[in-house]
Amino acid sequence: MLLCAILLGSPSVSWGQESGRLDKIRATSAIALGFPDASPPFAFLDGAGKPVGYSLEICEHVAARIKSDLGLATLEIRHVPVMSATRIPLINNGTIDLECGTASNLIERHKLVSFAPTTFVAQIVLVARKDSRVDVDDLSSFRGKAISAQAGGETQRVVTRINARDKLDITVMAAKDTAETFLLLQTGRATGSVNDDALAHTIVANARDPASFVIGTKGLEFAPYGILEPKDDPSFKMAVDDAVVALMKDGTVARLYTKYFESPLPPRQINVNLPMSDALRRALANPTDSGDPAAYQ
Repeated sequence: MLLCAILLGSPSVSWGQESGRLDKIRATSAIALGFPDASPPFAFLDGAGKPVGYSLEICEHVAARIKSDLGLATLEIRHVPVMSATRIPLINNGTIDLECGTASNLIERHKLVSFAPTTFVAQIVLVARKDSRVDVDDLSSFRGKAISAQAGGETQRVVTRINARDKLDITVMAAKDTAETFLLLQTGRATGSVNDDALAHTIVANARDPASFVIGTKGLEFAPYGILEPKDDPSFKMAVDDAVVALMKDGTVARLYTKYFESPLPPRQINVNLPMSDALRRALANPTDSGDPAAYQ
């Protein structure tokens, strides 16, 4: 019976498992983009509640390219909120076709998903209140204290790994998203928070009193970001990767970087003022989906 269901294309069989995503998109005239709704400037909600952001807009350009390639008259873009802990399961079960946020391209994640060419290279940094008497460039100064980190993200894994290795007795407090990591710091429940540099600069810039906080300049680790793709779907990966590379080559990605990292952001019109790093310039000039941090040095 299962074999018959597969051969007949039964709707009980997941698109993500038994059929390519291009087939699904062609059949439904729709594509589902997963995004974290509180991770500016990568993906967030503007003042009108519309999903926007650097990574998300790159995905929307990719969707437009796929629509053209498939010769579709229309293509509905469905925006699906995700969290770090849910984005990979939702890719794998077919709920979303791409994840457009802050996923770090890690070699071990390649067992579960694929990545589009890297569109951001972050450094994982610490944030603390200026009056907390800790050194944000030295994790050991947080010995015996609490640090907030996004649950299921690479930042949580990095600080947990160093904490165990160096026996720092740090309590790593899991938060659902970037906003909550900072809330735990603001309210004093955590002495520090750990985040990628762009997210850290954005959340501090949007704080009521940005001058009260200090951001580390010495990163714990490099973290290349890429759009998440389903694993073992070579036709879809080629379509997405070709679109991303085309956006790099024609300057679209650079223009989106200026829009989201060097210009005022809604809803409060705060400017992150984070110039493009040399590591990202190299990645845009020489596109790669490598999960090896050495590829970005």
